[in-house]
Order: sequence, then structure tokens, then C-alpha cells
Amino acid sequence: MKKLSFLLILAAQPALAASGPFFSLRNTDFVVTIAFLIFVAVVLKAKVPGMLGKLLDKRAAGIKADLEDARELREEAQSILATYERKAREVQAQADEIVVAAKRDAQAAAEQAKADLRNSIARRLKAAEDQIASAEASALKEVKDRAVLVAIAAAGEVMAKQISAKDKAGMIDAAIADVETRMH
Repeated sequence: MKKLSFLLILAAQPALAASGPFFSLRNTDFVVTIAFLIFVAVVLKAKVPGMLGKLLDKRAAGIKADLEDARELREEAQSILATYERKAREVQAQADEIVVAAKRDAQAAAEQAKADLRNSIARRLKAAEDQIASAEASALKEVKDRAVLVAIAAAGEVMAKQISAKDKAGMIDAAIADVETRMH
């Protein structure tokens, strides 16, 4: 309070430079100084500086609380960001694993398809070889059968020309006797 009064006195010093007697109600500088001192006294009496201090303290406390809330929100946001970044890395790692597994599965499927194709080709070649061998055997049998028929026909013609009727009858009788011995 004493400091404030001293400051007011110092502030009123330029008023002393006015002309005429200072302590007169006709001197505007004196009237303004008195009004100012009354204003300051009213302000001090109403405890305005204390109220201003309280308002400033309240405002400072509000700002401090806002800053603390902002700091907490920032920390929470950083925590959430870190969580999402970690999850993004995990998802990326899983996606990479899925891609690798898919490539591996595709390669295995391609190898299996190649092996199946080789086996199928081998079976078809074997079936074709078997058909060729069967056709060969059939052709050989047919040729042999045909050769036997031709030989029999030729032998029959040769025998017909060379064997007489009496020899033929003897051969027939011998064949009948041979059949009779075999049947009994």
C-alpha cells in the first residue's frame, strides 16, 4: 500500500509544473490529482486488486487444468497411436506371412500338378504300349492262324492229290479208332 502511494505521488509530479498555486480547486491539475487519488482509494477500499488477483489466480488455475487435460489427451493420443502402429505392423506381418504361404502353396500345387501330369502321361504311354503289344499279339495270332489255315488247306490239297480213296478210308477208320480209345 505504501508503495502504491509512493508511485502515485511520483506520477503526480508533472502536476507541480503547472502555473499558479497547485493547491487550489481552480487548478485542474490539482483537481485531477485529487480525483485520481479518490479513485485509487475507492479501488483499494473495494479490494479490487485482491479480486483481480483472485480472478487471475482462478484463470491461471483454469489454464493449468486445461494444460493438464491437454497433456493427458496428448499422452492418450500417443498411446493410441502407438497401439495402432503396433497393430498395423502386426497386420502387415500377417499379410506378409499369408502372401508367403500362398506363394508356397501355389508352388506346391504347381509341383503336384506337374507330378500328376507326368504320372498321367506315363499311364497313357503304358496304356498305349499295352494296346500296341496287344495289337501286335493279336496280329501275330491272326497271322499264325491264317498260316495254319493256309497250311492245312495246302496240306489238304496235297493230300487230296496224293492219297487214294482206299488210303482215305483207312485214315478215317484209324481216326475213329483213336477217338474210341481216347473216349474210353
